[in-house]
Amino acid sequence: MRLTIEHHTQYVYSSPVNYTIQQLRLTPQSGFGQHVKYWDIKTQGQLHSFEDAFGNTTHTLVVDTPHTELSVTVVGEVETGINDYSLQQPLPLIIYLRDTALTLPDAAITEFSAAFKHKPIDDLMHALVDKIGYIKGVTEVSTTATEAFALGQGVCQDHAHVFIACCRSLGYPARYVSGYLFTQDGSLMQSHAWVDVWFDSTWHSVDVSNGCRAGETYVRLATGLDYRTASPVTGMRSGGGVEGMATSVVVNQAGVPIHQQHKMNQLELLKAAQSMQQAQQ
Repeated sequence: MRLTIEHHTQYVYSSPVNYTIQQLRLTPQSGFGQHVKYWDIKTQGQLHSFEDAFGNTTHTLVVDTPHTELSVTVVGEVETGINDYSLQQPLPLIIYLRDTALTLPDAAITEFSAAFKHKPIDDLMHALVDKIGYIKGVTEVSTTATEAFALGQGVCQDHAHVFIACCRSLGYPARYVSGYLFTQDGSLMQSHAWVDVWFDSTWHSVDVSNGCRAGETYVRLATGLDYRTASPVTGMRSGGGVEGMATSVVVNQAGVPIHQQHKMNQLELLKAAQSMQQAQQ
């Protein structure tokens, strides 16, 4: 399957920003079932490319002149579902057993996971789908696995963190995956998260939120121990006052007309970011 991606992020600020620095994990790599046909990042800042500790293609973005707006646009095409698993894994498996603040299991998660010690990994996935409902707006990027598990609600990021916590408590190396998901009806047009778990001597890609294995409708951007180490965008700024941000993600089959109702032009995106900023003032 050939998938095209357009991902636009627009920031606006209530006062000038003196300096912005971000790390962008917005560039997929060939391997692990996908082949990148082309990819491009456009922004008004300076970009420096490097490979991070987890092997992700990463860019440092620096804007060192005063600005009240910032936009980041990525466009590209990726072929998925191919028999290419040559992507180099630079770290030993034991690294993916390391707990983080976002994935540390508590007694409740450990007890829940123990029932699946000698069962297929899909059984654990389906049990978590039943345990934690997909509800937007009840968690934040800082919500931990233990908090989401106790709440019984969350989004794909929370499902991934809880699943990772469960897997690691069972002794299975697991890593967070950020990327994109294609759907036929154009829904779920946003960044997505799922999990790779090392089980039965191979990696299995599991999308807990959708209760399925990740396959040819998925495009992977980055992997890490948790959201913080695989997040598409992280950064900081000096100045700027109140920030407003809006994003638009379109994932489509190459050569097929785009669901226009899911696509925002630059002016619409700017207005959405301004609305978000005003709502916070």
